[in-house]
Amino acid sequence: MEAPKAWLLILCASLLFAVHTIDALSYDHSATIECLKEPLKPQYNGGIIVNPEFTYGLKGWSTFGGNGGKIMHKNSEEGNSFIVAHSRNQPYDTFSQKILLQKESLYAFTALNFKLWCSFSLDTSESRKRTSNGCFQNNRWLYGYAVARSGCWSMLKGGLTVDSSGYAELYFQTNNTNVEIWVDNVSLQPFTKEHWRSHQVENIANARKRDVKVHVTDSKGEVLHGADIHFRPRQNKAGIPFGCVINNDILGNQAYQTWFKSRFSVTVFGNELKWYATERFQGQVNYTDPDAMLAFAKENNIKVRGHCIFWDDPAYQPKWVPALPPAELKDAAYKRLQSVVSKYSGQFIGWDVNNENLHFQFYEQMLGANASDVFFQMANQLDPTTPMFMNEFNTLEWSGDTQASPAQYVAKIQEIRSFYQGPIGIGLESHFSAPNIPYVRASLDLLATAGVPIWLTELDVSVNNNTDQQALYLEQILREAYAHPAVEGIVLWAARTAQGCYRMCLTDENYNNNLNGAVVDKLIEEWKPKRSEGKLDSYGEFKTSLFHGDYDVTIDHPSMNSTLYRTFEVTAPETSTQNSKDTISPMVLHVQVDVR
Repeated sequence: MEAPKAWLLILCASLLFAVHTIDALSYDHSATIECLKEPLKPQYNGGIIVNPEFTYGLKGWSTFGGNGGKIMHKNSEEGNSFIVAHSRNQPYDTFSQKILLQKESLYAFTALNFKLWCSFSLDTSESRKRTSNGCFQNNRWLYGYAVARSGCWSMLKGGLTVDSSGYAELYFQTNNTNVEIWVDNVSLQPFTKEHWRSHQVENIANARKRDVKVHVTDSKGEVLHGADIHFRPRQNKAGIPFGCVINNDILGNQAYQTWFKSRFSVTVFGNELKWYATERFQGQVNYTDPDAMLAFAKENNIKVRGHCIFWDDPAYQPKWVPALPPAELKDAAYKRLQSVVSKYSGQFIGWDVNNENLHFQFYEQMLGANASDVFFQMANQLDPTTPMFMNEFNTLEWSGDTQASPAQYVAKIQEIRSFYQGPIGIGLESHFSAPNIPYVRASLDLLATAGVPIWLTELDVSVNNNTDQQALYLEQILREAYAHPAVEGIVLWAARTAQGCYRMCLTDENYNNNLNGAVVDKLIEEWKPKRSEGKLDSYGEFKTSLFHGDYDVTIDHPSMNSTLYRTFEVTAPETSTQNSKDTISPMVLHVQVDVR
């Protein structure tokens, strides 16, 4: 039997324009996809939800749906209280709570669910207001999704924004009326834009920067106070790997190359490395374009992602491939993998192994259900130190696409890791329209539970090109991604050809920045390592906070025989401690100098 789905929906009712304020709260990044014997406590003590732990029975909750379904309060053997919808005749036979949503607030949502699949939406049937999400069905907006397993509790985590204030009904739904809906520890916490931005600033300080302490003594072991010290970054680009896709139009185009290499530290080839581009006719392999593009990148110290070994979408195979019987396809696929991975082994910072294989199953249908697992293992044997990535769309962009939800993505990662033990990563294509920023953050929290590198690999925004709206959305997404401690790299999907761009351009045809390019330059300026300078204190120490990266350090004092020069790398902590600022120890540079 197919696992049932449950939707948490919010019904938008009469509009109110009341003022709602909250005390500043830290954002809770905690998440889990584990099967829990007992539900976790509600985040933010439930936020604006009344009776979130069902301690007071059904207070604040009521029957919803009007088709004869019933609700009840129940206690587990361990004494935990929760709510149950039963005797259900229609999908909407469930329970609800009326809440007041405020214009332009950002809402973080969590709940614990038992024995069913669950998602979280907004019904806008009365006003049909615009909301920040891409899933719209029957006037209802979906804002989160989780997979719950039988016999345990699972976390749903999501988020939303609304553009008008008004009352709403929060409720769960499952299309399978034969199952009961069990829910506990519901939380809906509003944040202002200022609070949300403060979370980003705090995360950047913890995840992208690190405290540094320099201690200087002379040859006699005495502290050298009053000395001048300077940290100068050795690069003029963003500290995090940040880049953009290129295509073969960049070859021989000096203006394009000059614009590109001055900004970006990483790139990916749009189509030139895909199987349909390198082997248009069976047995005739041609790597001329990717070779030339890789040479350009190497010459300018730009790292490259390998995209992609295979693409699981049947529409994007070499034209001669779909007609092959399974045995011949297997032989051709293995030759393709051997050819491309062996040729570029050790030259890429990551491989997209089987593109979009949560949505498409071409190789699984032709070669067996574990085709992707085998591809990962074979690629790793040929290039053992390079991380092998999944790469998917709609995991961040559209909460309504349950095929690629964070829970499904992590489940696929776990499946691959049970077969393949090498380095692995999460690639998120990130082809946005209007972004739901709270949902993006919640999704990254859930994906981070996999404990592997996360990259946004093809980021663009599909609203009218070079408009204020597109630039605003682009900046919102980039800021959210950069601030999240689990994100290790960002690549834009904005290559320019003679015909223009796919969905988003950063420049005009003469490679002058447009509005989007101006956003990119502004953020690069914010994110790149900065100079720091000062004097050693009476303890011979200098303390500062620096972005991760390489620095030239100079120390000078009238008593020194000569100025001291050092190089110093500021690195992230070895373990993931970004959520606990107090546990991140500073990096310490001990220096001894010669004096007269």
